[in-house]
Amino acid sequence: MVNKPGVSRRGILASAAALALAAPLTACGGDADEDSTEGGAKSGGKGPWTFKDDRGRKVSLDSRPRTLVAFVSTAAALYDYGVEVKGIFGPSKPVDGKPNPQAGRLPLSKLTSLGTEFGQFSIEKYAALGPDLLISNMFPPPDLWFVPEESRKKIESLAKTVGISVAHTSLLQPLRRTAELAESLGADLKAPEVVKAKKDFDKAVEELRAAARDNGGIKVLAMTGDDQQMYVAVPDSYCDLHFFKELGIEFVEGKKSDEWGFWEFLSWENADKYHADLIMIDNRSNAQSPEELKRHKTWLQLPAVKAGQTVPWAMEERYSYLGYTPVLKSLTEAIRKAKKLKG
Repeated sequence: MVNKPGVSRRGILASAAALALAAPLTACGGDADEDSTEGGAKSGGKGPWTFKDDRGRKVSLDSRPRTLVAFVSTAAALYDYGVEVKGIFGPSKPVDGKPNPQAGRLPLSKLTSLGTEFGQFSIEKYAALGPDLLISNMFPPPDLWFVPEESRKKIESLAKTVGISVAHTSLLQPLRRTAELAESLGADLKAPEVVKAKKDFDKAVEELRAAARDNGGIKVLAMTGDDQQMYVAVPDSYCDLHFFKELGIEFVEGKKSDEWGFWEFLSWENADKYHADLIMIDNRSNAQSPEELKRHKTWLQLPAVKAGQTVPWAMEERYSYLGYTPVLKSLTEAIRKAKKLKG
């Protein structure tokens, strides 16, 4: 079963509905008595810590939290700012012998994994860590991604939680909010490495904007698949696709097939419903790989597939500027090379 964003607000939806979703840059900052960020956070090694998350909740602790547990890509984003966690949950196993794309640069061998599949979350391991704070993304609020609904109350009784919204908004929002959270946890956003990462990101943004302008008219489709269906993304539901649209990329607009509005479900017999010149393929470990997608005859007949005009879609990339710069560069290269195809 492939879990996708939007599959669960009250647990896994039944069968087809459930299938339809699924070394640090810089050391932590000093122990100033109190710092503030525009995200409503205050941090200090010797004083109280607060952060207002994207559920609108003001999370308060007597001091800056030290023992952090986070969803794997959230942990990877914080790590890029020099903020380290003790435990992770979510996909982290290698994919085809290569590091899991959601894990970024995390030193996985040093971290406690509470579970790698949707619905897995070891409360025993979590409690043993003595957590101060749990952090995750949200698709969309108020549910914390990969925190099982049936265990939520028990998990939340062990430590405070923070959620960062990554759906139905533009990419710049979760990037900014994650940076604010990292700063509240001790990161120095003025460190040279962090400043450089932001400049590199801004440069990559402009290069993608230029590629979209210069090769206008290319139709792009973002998708994932399993044995039963092909799922076409609804671009405005995903912060990265939403942002790419703002930069001028023309997307195939999938129609909402479920209450969460992330996908249009297509049987493989109808995989050719939309024409696309370039296809973005979900690169998560729980999605079918390009090689696995070849099992579907209709997939092989799609013009973009036949022309080799596909590119990985880092649907759950870590929300740091360092993490997203390679994503932008990869898409820029694909846009520049893509040619308009006959339907």
